[in-house]
Formats: sequence, structure tokens, C-alpha cells
Amino acid sequence: MTGLPVTLLVVAKAPEPGRAKTRLAATVGDRVAAEIAAAALLDTLDAVAAAPVAGRVVALTGDLDGAASAAEIQHRLEAFTVVEQRGDSFADRLANAHADAADGYPVLQIGMDTPQVTVELLASCAGRLLETPAVLGLALDGGWWVLGVWTPAAADCLRTVPMSQPDTGVLTLKALRDNGIDVAAVQQLADFDVLDDVAAVRDACAPASRFARVTRAAGL
Repeated sequence: MTGLPVTLLVVAKAPEPGRAKTRLAATVGDRVAAEIAAAALLDTLDAVAAAPVAGRVVALTGDLDGAASAAEIQHRLEAFTVVEQRGDSFADRLANAHADAADGYPVLQIGMDTPQVTVELLASCAGRLLETPAVLGLALDGGWWVLGVWTPAAADCLRTVPMSQPDTGVLTLKALRDNGIDVAAVQQLADFDVLDDVAAVRDACAPASRFARVTRAAGL
């Protein structure tokens, strides 16, 4: 084991044109949306790969063979343990991913919609998780971008939380506390789902990041 005794879990979707970022695709087209999703995923994986933690897991859904930047993503995933998402609803897939990633360490889970995450931020969140049973970082759109829990059982409360709603973050916090879990708040971030989200996320990214390069190239 090296680094902090925490497993970083990325819940990700293969950036397939027509299946990735469909709300963004409605304005920029399927191919551009998939390329932006691929850039976000790769930037996220780079940060996770460099973070000082004991374990790194990606819970993946979709077909990578048909994805944008497929070869680069597949190569990057060689540094991770990859598990397939399971469950009918997104909430179930999140809870199940925590169970599948658990290896005796607390699990800190993020998605692929915050490519501005840095090694330092992830390390800070992981360190905070070692001090408290749960950490939650809210997103500006009302959801959340990071959730850390000590045990998979603590993530089971996600199954009752409506996802992708303006109050998902608040309801997640309530579900954790209703189950007797102490929660520490960590930094709030912007994430991206639609065109209007892109600029704020890009402004928070390094100028040379894939997300910044791809979105600038697309004229967004």
C-alpha cells in the first residue's frame, strides 16, 4: 500500500456518440459531446492516477470500443481496477459501485463531470474522509460531485435518493444524516451537463487540460 488508506472510485460512462452527454449533444452534436466527455474523463483519470491513495477503481458502463478517444482511455485504464456498473437505476449503480470498490479502505467516489479536480483537492478530500465517517461535496447545480464513506453500507442510503435533480445534494446529505452518519462538507464545484455549464468548468481547469483544449477547439 502507498499513500492514504483510501480507495478512489470513479463512476464513469463510456463517451459513445449518441449516448454520452445527451443534453449537451442536443446543442453541440453527438460527436462533439462525446469528445468533450472523453476529455473530461481522461483529465479526471489523470488526477486520480496521481493522487496519493491506496486504491483506484473505475466503475464503467457502456462500450469503450465505440467511444471517442477509445484507445487513449483504454490505455489509461490500465492503471485502474475496472468493474462493470450494475443496477437498474443510477442510484443503485452508485451504491453497488461502492460495494464493488470496497477493499477494506474508505471509498471516495467522484464522477467524470468535474475535470477540474486536482491531485491536491482529491488528497484533501481523502484526508478529510479519514477523520469523519462521510464527506460530501455539493455541485453548483444542486447535485454533488464527491461522496466518501467508510463502509459500503453507508452508501446504501443512495438507493432512496432521487438523482439528477436540483435537490439531489440536499437529499443525499439528509439521507446520510438520517442513517446516523456524520458528514463533513468539502469544497463545492461546478460540473457540466449542458452547454451553459462548459465555460465555468473550463475556467476552473488548467489551460492545457484536455477539457479546455477540446471545448475551445469546438468554439464553446
